[in-house]
Amino acid sequence: MPRALGLCSCLVLWMTVTGLTAEVPVNLRRENLVAWCVVPFDAAQRSPAERSAMLDGLGLRRCAYDWRTRHVSEFEEEILQYRKHGIEYFAFWGQHERAFRLFEKHNIHPQVWNTLPSPGKADQAENVASAAAALTPLARRTSVLGCSLGLYNHGGWGGEPANLVAVCRSLHAAGHRHVGIVYNWHHGHGRIRNWAEDLRAMLPFLHCVNLNGMNSGAKPKILTLGQGEHELTMLRILIEIGYKGPIGILDHQGHLDTKEVLSDNLDGLAWLTGKILNPESVGPRPIPGIQRKGR
Repeated sequence: MPRALGLCSCLVLWMTVTGLTAEVPVNLRRENLVAWCVVPFDAAQRSPAERSAMLDGLGLRRCAYDWRTRHVSEFEEEILQYRKHGIEYFAFWGQHERAFRLFEKHNIHPQVWNTLPSPGKADQAENVASAAAALTPLARRTSVLGCSLGLYNHGGWGGEPANLVAVCRSLHAAGHRHVGIVYNWHHGHGRIRNWAEDLRAMLPFLHCVNLNGMNSGAKPKILTLGQGEHELTMLRILIEIGYKGPIGILDHQGHLDTKEVLSDNLDGLAWLTGKILNPESVGPRPIPGIQRKGR
């Protein structure tokens, strides 16, 4: 059995035998996970066709597309290859009119993820108003496209959950009810101990939650799922509070092969899920393949 499928497959078999399959949240099943940070961060520098085949081989059916200038010429081929391999073009990072025109051409409606700015105004009301005003043109454009707009936490004032919620409320009040939040654990280390409180506040607006191994102090910032101090507790809270929306897993390690990083995160997520569902029936935490290779 290939390592990429091994631990997850064993977990599924165990849950089937014990009658616990129904307890696995739908959004944590492999086919519903969203691959994120897998384009410019891939050391293998895969083409759209190679990337789509890689995701297909891992059993991942959704991808959020991040890019750099060198990828603009591949925008359409990425759409076509996802379609060919049965991969949902789940989200697009940032703003680019070429991409937006292609969404219209191919009749797809991915989420659009954009950093919430940090205006630096004198008080909170001014900051909220300024951030909402800055995002209004994109809110209008995504509405025309039929795409949800996700405000992405990326540090600073704009990365704080309370501010993400406040700007969402402001934009909703202006009629832009398709605007929500994309919350990334790897940009939220300073809020680890406030996760339950923050999740409850963000819950009505969440478009996606991207997971990450979590140690205090972001040491390191990007960590394989199952290898950190806090992600087991954070995932349990995510399940118990009742978040049922999309969940992403990361690469975001440009010196490594994306396939290997995603495989390790799938193994780690399977272990975490097993620990939450039935801690007595799950073995020791998996050793990442990239660690076993001595990288």
